[in-house]
Amino acid sequence: MTINDIKSNETLKKYMDLVLKENEVMNLTSITDEEEFYDKHFYDSLFVIDSFDFKNKVVMDLGSGAGFPGIPLAIVLKDTTFYLVEPMTKRCNFLNKVVQELDLKNVIVVNKRAEDLDDSFIEKFDFITSRAVSKLNILLELSAKFLKIGGNMIFLKGLKYQEEVEQSKNAFKILNLNYIKTLEATLPFSKETRFYIIVKKLGKTNPQYPRPYQKIKKKPL
Repeated sequence: MTINDIKSNETLKKYMDLVLKENEVMNLTSITDEEEFYDKHFYDSLFVIDSFDFKNKVVMDLGSGAGFPGIPLAIVLKDTTFYLVEPMTKRCNFLNKVVQELDLKNVIVVNKRAEDLDDSFIEKFDFITSRAVSKLNILLELSAKFLKIGGNMIFLKGLKYQEEVEQSKNAFKILNLNYIKTLEATLPFSKETRFYIIVKKLGKTNPQYPRPYQKIKKKPL
């Protein structure tokens, strides 16, 4: 998807306006310049859509925050269902406002921590996405149980992604996951580089995972 396609999408523009308006009273983003917003929020979120078949799939966006990458993806991929999992109630209230005002019928907002999701979410998702939430080995444990066998995780990362992949070798093994590759994108305006770690689920996740978050954080796999 090109930056021109993104800039011509009226629903994305409305979403940006909602974020920037809410940002005046609530800390959603440090990016307030329009060109930078298209670059670092929209292009960054939408880069992966040409690499996977999302049609009629179900996606969890873990730790959605202001809605990246889940909301931009949902705006463009109307045949895909998105669950935005976000523990902070204020942010969930904002996400529900976005869903209502943009009439996003393919989005469900879930106000919970990943490790508190009930059994109806086990192996429910074809894809799990996340941006700027936590280190890779923590993300893997939080999300593995909820991904279908054969499904993909897509985690948006910065320059230190290789270090995180190296630190996650044990987690890959324990959680029946396989590191596939890392996609690389150059943002059109800033020319900064973004990385997208792709992980596939090979088999069932041991039901003891995810552990309570404090244990995960204190002793990551």
